[in-house]
Amino acid sequence: MKKIKYYLETTVFNFVFADDDPSKKEITERLFNNWSSLNGEMYISEIVNLEISRAREDKKMKLAEIIQKYNPILLTLNEEVKELAEKYISEGVIPEKFRDDAFHIAIAVVSDLDVIVSWNLEHIVKLKTKLAVEGISRSLGYKMIEIVTPEEIL
Repeated sequence: MKKIKYYLETTVFNFVFADDDPSKKEITERLFNNWSSLNGEMYISEIVNLEISRAREDKKMKLAEIIQKYNPILLTLNEEVKELAEKYISEGVIPEKFRDDAFHIAIAVVSDLDVIVSWNLEHIVKLKTKLAVEGISRSLGYKMIEIVTPEEIL
């Protein structure tokens, strides 16, 4: 069976330390603890690393430890990713102010991944975004990508 290619957006790593949201924290911990049983490959991008670099020093170190432990495949931005992200922004899928969210989606789509995993319910994991991403991506020749929360994977 083919391995599923999962892109983990920054919020997934952040919720390992979300003491203010014990339910999501517990689900996220279960995701990582059960990762080996998912038959999947974990991917992140340089946008994830950039967002982690903006965290407080103590949190940055903890987040870096998780990344190191799971050793996800690192994706880098290129012109194709930037153009697709700009399309998501210009079409109103992702607000300009949240440009990194457009990059998360675009890099996963361009890299031909299967699933984006995120706790960002405001801009990424929501019906409007899923439908618009599918429409734009298909119109440009990309395959459909699933956008889900960690809970949906478990």
